[in-house]
Amino acid sequence: MGLYVLENPDLVPNMTTKELAQKSGTSESSVVRFCKSIGIGSFKTFKLELVKELAMSEDNLTDFNFLQDKSEPYDIFQKVTHVNTSAIEAISTSLDRREFENAVDTIQHANRLVFYGVGGSATAAVDGFYKFTKLGYPCTAHHDFHFLLSSIPYLKKNDIIIAISMSGKTKDVLELSRFAQKEEATVIAITNLDKSPLYKEADIRLCTPIVEHDYRIGSIPSRMTQLTIIDALYLSVFKAMGEDVLPQYHEARNEVVRLRR
Repeated sequence: MGLYVLENPDLVPNMTTKELAQKSGTSESSVVRFCKSIGIGSFKTFKLELVKELAMSEDNLTDFNFLQDKSEPYDIFQKVTHVNTSAIEAISTSLDRREFENAVDTIQHANRLVFYGVGGSATAAVDGFYKFTKLGYPCTAHHDFHFLLSSIPYLKKNDIIIAISMSGKTKDVLELSRFAQKEEATVIAITNLDKSPLYKEADIRLCTPIVEHDYRIGSIPSRMTQLTIIDALYLSVFKAMGEDVLPQYHEARNEVVRLRR
């Protein structure tokens, strides 16, 4: 089985124990024993570590070694497409189904949503703000930490702060989340599992895979994982709301079309 993993490291993160056992000609119990033999307690953890290792390889576009790459612009486009696609596919190895479903259910009953992220994660925060505002939620998203800080005391038990941080160590995100929890608001974290204080402290954890270095040229594949989770939350809540929200959508759409003329 070890040989199969070495020859197909990019395929394994998207497999179940049964699929890996079939592909490698072993049993599911052998897969579990293999993980334990290399010091990893579970197959899920093994897949997370494998994704991390693949992300930290020399082909990582966001690593500064990329500056030595002699690829042409279109080659870079192809590599970016591959890296982003791989990052999105890797989410299934890190995201817990029960946590995601809990997040969707909690958002459905929320009175107010606050989105916050710093740096590259701010893009996902703004995207979440935009999408959930369209669903009729009172939403807030702002890059100014002190501005958001002043709004936290008005949060109540059914309000939610969606805290977004790749590392889970960003001080402003952590402080805002802790303050919100003091007001009995719910914190939903979109963050990495690996050594993330935000993961440990959040009420609901939506884990992204480690797909790039913390010290990097820019947030590229990690941002794609965050945006994908936001999209999935949005569509899940939209579906749960059903047709009740369609009149508002159609009304807004008609105004957009009218103003184009």
